[in-house]
Amino acid sequence: MMEYLKEALEVYSQYENYIPSFDEAREILIKEFLDKSDLVKLLNIEDERLIRIMAKKAKKLTEANFGKVIMLFAPLYISNFCQNGCTYCGFSNLKNCPRERLEREQMEIEMKSLKDEGIDSVIILTGEDRVNSDFEYIKSACSVAVDYFSEVSIEVYPLLENEYEELAKIGVVGITIYQETYQKDDYEKLHLFGPKKDYEFRLLTPERALKTGFHEACVGPLLGLSHPEKDAFCAILHAEYLMNKFPKAEISLSFPRFRDANTGFKPSYLVSDKEYIKFLLAARIYLPRVGIVISTRERAALRDALMDICITKMSAGSKTTVGGYATSKDEKLGQFEIDDSRSVSEIVNVIIQKGLRPEFTNWVKGVGKL
Repeated sequence: MMEYLKEALEVYSQYENYIPSFDEAREILIKEFLDKSDLVKLLNIEDERLIRIMAKKAKKLTEANFGKVIMLFAPLYISNFCQNGCTYCGFSNLKNCPRERLEREQMEIEMKSLKDEGIDSVIILTGEDRVNSDFEYIKSACSVAVDYFSEVSIEVYPLLENEYEELAKIGVVGITIYQETYQKDDYEKLHLFGPKKDYEFRLLTPERALKTGFHEACVGPLLGLSHPEKDAFCAILHAEYLMNKFPKAEISLSFPRFRDANTGFKPSYLVSDKEYIKFLLAARIYLPRVGIVISTRERAALRDALMDICITKMSAGSKTTVGGYATSKDEKLGQFEIDDSRSVSEIVNVIIQKGLRPEFTNWVKGVGKL
């Protein structure tokens, strides 16, 4: 992956400031298959007429490859202990905030609450702390979760291959891992201390998981931490690399934008709605079969507008605090602020009104293996 990324960035550097003409961009959008230089040019488009053309093509590709379906899921934060010195994160060790973790009984209360909302696909999340939320703790949480949900994924610190293998055996199917930024120089400046400083170990995380039997991987940057077009480009190619290497796996992309986490951190780049939408459309057009996820970080109107164009999966009714589903908690204690605070049923109604079908699980337990 490191060599693949290095070669891709060489292509990016050739076209970094290249804005295609209207006619050239249209020629690119007529192509069935795009190359890396085409992708850079799409990411550089500024003409809104072209972005509307991109949206039409993205909508056709999404329907052709995924039908009229939106998968729904919810995150479940079980611990906010963290050893990392990330300058931007609400769980960072740099931040003075109450630390807690859920024990088994508390997890079950949270899971029952999520099930009552209709959620059947859950992502288990922790901060990065191998003392207070060690592997056995994560494994135990996943063991409980597979009894409640049809689909269990994780968004925890990078694990070893044998650890992923243990989780796959108990029924965990997916992993989400954000590289935060693919620009190594900026990555090192943003992560002051802790195990997360190991850029390459984190970059290779989805490969370790997919080797062991995981069925899904979602990757992406945290937009705003570094040059956004370059990070979007690298993330799309990261997904392409994984799709080629693990053709039976379901690979997804997510492009979360930085949200305030009460750390005082100010992002280097602000990513507008126009840029954000363009990144999603470019991803769909370059990789027609990649899943695209949108989180509750984004406001309701934007999520609604994009769900029948390029989105395949979205979170619903999310809480970013440890616990928070069964009992009300101060959202400022969460990992970041959310914008779309609608309930699961409210989001389901919007999906149906748009002529789409809400789905709550991607996998049927016990029906074959990949």
